[in-house]
Amino acid sequence: MFDIAVACLVITALAAWFNVRFIRLPNTIGVMAIAMLLSLALLVASKLGFGALYAYEKQFLRSIDFSDVLMQGMLSMLLFAGALHVDVSLLRSYRWQVGVLAVFGTLVSTAIVGFALYLLLPLVGVGLPLGYCLVFGALISPTDPIAVMGILKSAGAPDNVGLVVSGESLFNDGVGVVVFSLLLGLVVRQEAPGVMDAMHLLALEVGGGLLLGAAVGAVMFLLLRSVDHYKVEVLLTLAGVLGGYELAQRLHVSGPLAMVIVGLVVGHHGRRLAMSDTTRHHVDLFWELLDEILNAVLFVLLGLEIVLVDFDDTYVLAGLVAVFVALGARLLAVGVPVALAPGWFRLPAGSWQVLTWGGLRGGISVALVLALPGGESRDLLLTMTYAVVVFSILVQGLSIRAVTRRAFGPRVAPVDSGH
Repeated sequence: MFDIAVACLVITALAAWFNVRFIRLPNTIGVMAIAMLLSLALLVASKLGFGALYAYEKQFLRSIDFSDVLMQGMLSMLLFAGALHVDVSLLRSYRWQVGVLAVFGTLVSTAIVGFALYLLLPLVGVGLPLGYCLVFGALISPTDPIAVMGILKSAGAPDNVGLVVSGESLFNDGVGVVVFSLLLGLVVRQEAPGVMDAMHLLALEVGGGLLLGAAVGAVMFLLLRSVDHYKVEVLLTLAGVLGGYELAQRLHVSGPLAMVIVGLVVGHHGRRLAMSDTTRHHVDLFWELLDEILNAVLFVLLGLEIVLVDFDDTYVLAGLVAVFVALGARLLAVGVPVALAPGWFRLPAGSWQVLTWGGLRGGISVALVLALPGGESRDLLLTMTYAVVVFSILVQGLSIRAVTRRAFGPRVAPVDSGH
């Protein structure tokens, strides 16, 4: 396992260097694009009779459990780091708007994607059971906070718009994971849970995650306030995040939601009331650096994973259909409500464009689809998921600044290639 981690880190470091030195794209986009180009170059070389490196890459990637690496390893730290600097006062004033988009937006999008694909996929020669179409809707509907927050930092949207987009993305992945688990159980066991059972499980996962996060955050706050030693306090935050996430897994509550709450508690109360200036500086620096490193590794892995995708013609067509369906569902579930009720959402005119186009998908969707049981349906869903994620990061991510400029005018900040 250590040699795999070392190989990932070396590839990521070289990709990041090449991007900063020559390409100068936002870091997450740049390293993913480089990794994809590397994989495609090895694929072409294998077609020309030089397949040793390509075969080694496939063997290397198959030795990595991407779903386990992200969901059980990276995700807790990335979500905590993302929530650490969220303006809790502003988030509190938009709590209902964020909650509606994160919960109901995800559920509506899941249904739209599922039923739309069930109707449209036969038109391109692919058949997929309705259950699997809905499972795909659940895994593709949540916007990835890792992708969203890394790219929106340089988009220059108004603060309240950026907060709603990032706040929604921090919470809707927890909802999406719960819905995905419910639907996957239905598909695998062929047993439909009752409405009350499903609501009970959803409440337990979501409510339990929120309560556990508040409890872990409170304990961390008390521990941080009791000492003034930045090395110990940095260690406490790291232990609290990893230990809290593991505890959530054991209690069968939402670990992602728990870590978001821990990050909000420590970021709002801990940084102001329990840390000295020296500690605050070192905690911020540690988590910013860890966030950058893990983000870069994650997006390099996403780029390399293209070698595992089936490029069958019908699957590629299905992937294109999935891209347009996912965008349409995002527009109907989030963009249209924001456009029709700007007064309630308290966002400036044009915000619906940024919320629709800025709904990026990333590693969480890929991790969930790789957790599916093997078979033809999984292979098709993997291709469709990868098509949506690649389009999301490379096309939407690179053009979000232009969309923001069109929506809010030319006051958008220049892109910082360091994010």
